[in-house]
Amino acid sequence: MKVGKKSEISFDLHFYMMKHLLITRFSAMGDVAMTVPVIRALIAQHPDVRVTVASRPFFKPFFDSIPHVDFFPIDVNDKHKGITGLYRLSNELKALNIDTFADFHNVLRTKILGFFLKLKGVKTATTDKGRTEKKALVKWEHKTITPVKSMHERHIDTLKKLGLTVDLSKVSFPKKTTLSQNLIKITGNKTQQWIGIAPFAQYETKMYPQDLMQKVVQNLGNNPDYQVFLFGGKNEIEELNKLKNNNSKIKIITGNLNFEEELQLISHLDVMLSMDSGNGHIAAMYGVPVVTLWGQTHPFAGFVPFNQPLSNSITPDLTKYPYLPTSIYGNKSAPNYENCMRDILPEQIIQKIGEVINS
Repeated sequence: MKVGKKSEISFDLHFYMMKHLLITRFSAMGDVAMTVPVIRALIAQHPDVRVTVASRPFFKPFFDSIPHVDFFPIDVNDKHKGITGLYRLSNELKALNIDTFADFHNVLRTKILGFFLKLKGVKTATTDKGRTEKKALVKWEHKTITPVKSMHERHIDTLKKLGLTVDLSKVSFPKKTTLSQNLIKITGNKTQQWIGIAPFAQYETKMYPQDLMQKVVQNLGNNPDYQVFLFGGKNEIEELNKLKNNNSKIKIITGNLNFEEELQLISHLDVMLSMDSGNGHIAAMYGVPVVTLWGQTHPFAGFVPFNQPLSNSITPDLTKYPYLPTSIYGNKSAPNYENCMRDILPEQIIQKIGEVINS
């Protein structure tokens, strides 16, 4: 009995002495996914740290497989809305014995939350998004562009301010889980190379023209060595069916799987073809190779999916479109650049996917 009590007390003391770090990133999906490799590396290299991630409930599955990580769902539309709601949120988080706060979002809402937590004795640090450097990238002039620091590196800098040094070159990826029976009913057993294609993005400036994408989809779908899966939102099913074009070898995932099952499928892909959008970052957080297509945004702005070589980012020819990038997030379109992605040929994409698979 004495040994048991001593062991229990020792565990409790260790638990109490652990640094308890709060990390916030409320949106968007790709940005939240970009935090996952950073947090995974942090936990692996600092086993004495406990992390609570505060974000929207939908993103909880991103963090389920990371040890020492808890998830706190926020409700910015009701319970945690406005100044009063954020003060309530700070009380709820402080009650978890939070002692450090890494604000990975750096918007007004999280700054206010940080202010309240600081008043409660919590040490805080905020990610520098590099707005000045990014603004210089999109100046409307001929330019020689150079890469700015990635968001992954910026989050590492934030953790360093809190005394936590993290080496992203030592990150590990989760082991692939066994496919569920419900998932296998949709996918079948894996006997080919699995290719995911996410042809949509929030803004048209980042979307590959659908007539060209259809050529890519059909070419890959007709390859006997490949199984193609199409990803998109519920409001994009009509467009996905057009891309499928009654090809029985191409499977639409949207509407057939829940979010957790989609993540499981993505983790088993051999390559993901994505726009500059969330699906590329989700695949990358599982260590899946990602080929990304870029329009009026550019990989040099710091949003290349994690651990992906720059050669996997396909862009329009800068000699034809010297003002690229014209937008950091794709929410602004430049005149005469609306069709710049047509400069990327379907054959280029098909060849790159083949190279990635064969490597």
